[in-house]
Amino acid sequence: MRGPHLYVVELDTDERAAAVALAAQLADRDEDIEEPAFQDAAETYAQELPRTLRARLNHFRLHEPACVCLVRGYPVDDAALGPTPAHWRERPLTTSTGDVFFFLCASLLGSPIAWSTKQSGHIMHTITPIPGDEAEQLASSSETPLTWHTEDAFHPLRADYLGLMCLRNPDSVETTFACIHDVDPAVRQDPLLFEPRFLIVPDGSHLSGRPEAPHTEIPADLQARARHRIARMLTDPQPVPLLFGDPSSPYLRLDQHYTSAVDGDKAATRALGALLSSVDGGLRRYALAPGEVCFIDNYKVVHGRSAFRARYDGTDRWLRRLNITRDLRKSRDLRLAPGSRLVV
Repeated sequence: MRGPHLYVVELDTDERAAAVALAAQLADRDEDIEEPAFQDAAETYAQELPRTLRARLNHFRLHEPACVCLVRGYPVDDAALGPTPAHWRERPLTTSTGDVFFFLCASLLGSPIAWSTKQSGHIMHTITPIPGDEAEQLASSSETPLTWHTEDAFHPLRADYLGLMCLRNPDSVETTFACIHDVDPAVRQDPLLFEPRFLIVPDGSHLSGRPEAPHTEIPADLQARARHRIARMLTDPQPVPLLFGDPSSPYLRLDQHYTSAVDGDKAATRALGALLSSVDGGLRRYALAPGEVCFIDNYKVVHGRSAFRARYDGTDRWLRRLNITRDLRKSRDLRLAPGSRLVV
């Protein structure tokens, strides 16, 4: 599955060896990946990845040849991983070279960011099934499909790219995705979809947590502003277009579960129904394998996950996740300092 869908980057032997050595060098600095010092250093170390790898990731960023970039070939030792965490609050005691490699690749596409209202403000997310969340519309669910969506579709500061790195997937649980290219041309060129006649509200992952962050004290006024902004997006969402950019090849923001037309707008309701149906009909599936890094263009792709039966025995599916922005400055009013990557 290549063409406009997957842009595949296969690490050759030399690239793999160089990437592992570089990741080990940064991991040996003994800085947690959540520390600003590590995040600053990663911006520099990323430029030391093999030039051939940098060139291909830069091509994906600049020219948008496909909707998803898949980097294959980074080694993952399953035995060394230890058991799959039972909850995202279980943090690793040391920084792994896999996490470092993932962060370095992400830093070539933009700046990884943390949300203060998501996973306690950590920049590197853990995605595993959590007992009690089986039927929720959360990344930690399992027995229900995670309906497809633009990541944080409701938020004006949503990521440009969503990064996923697979550490363990013994049941070949599938990531689902659909690209704007999969939408019927007659639907994606409907001018009504480019008009602000639709509402997208926050999902539970932002609503369930209070603003917090590791290694950082968030001022009370900024915490209050963050809570107020998210609450307002839920109770008083502002109408937005679902398609934007070049009308002949538009970008997309859409959440299957949390998007609706403005009340009483029958034309918008029909247009939304056609868009939902067309996206659903073009849904594709891919089971990430250990060591694969997937970068989803969050302006062109919706993604989700198939249902599966979690065992909760330490062997379940385990991913790492990063949100990546191409323009850190656009969130300056919600960050503590120019170099901070925490969006409050």
